[in-house]
Amino acid sequence: MVLLINACARPESRTLPLARKVAEKLSSDVSVLNLYEKKAVPLDYESLSKREAFVKDQNYSDEMFNFAHQFKAVDTIVIAAPYWDLSFPSILKCYFESVCVQGLTFYYNEKGIPVGLCRAKKLIYVTTAGGYIPENNYGFNYIKQLCSDFFGINNAVCIKAQGLDIYSADVEGILKEAEEEIERLF
Repeated sequence: MVLLINACARPESRTLPLARKVAEKLSSDVSVLNLYEKKAVPLDYESLSKREAFVKDQNYSDEMFNFAHQFKAVDTIVIAAPYWDLSFPSILKCYFESVCVQGLTFYYNEKGIPVGLCRAKKLIYVTTAGGYIPENNYGFNYIKQLCSDFFGINNAVCIKAQGLDIYSADVEGILKEAEEEIERLF
């Protein structure tokens, strides 16, 4: 099963159609999680305290762990996230705060190093940008490192279409190039 995580706020997103294409190439069994519909929210003192109590008791049955259970169980992760402010929409960070659950999606070994408990071995990060993404892609690099270090997902690929809002840009051509890359890779 493929989990498509939609962090695209705009209904006319250019990122989401590319991510859907990737997910459909990978599997006919795709579950779409729209973070704006499911309301991924930041952790605060109250929710952190509640989570810590559940984790201490190794009780992961509360609905606050739904994102983590889903993330842990899938074979492949596809993320649709536009390139915003050198990164991605903040709702995606809120989502990963909910997914990073000690004892459920990772644990610390005797040396204090996180070990992943997730089934997925591949992550595809799809992004689009109105301008150009610098060589150090902070959004993708953050997600790639987090998934490698905490979840054991070491195979991460970034598909990007950039320069879409530059005056006289060939938007159709740029998106077509990204689609062709998807065809080549998957």
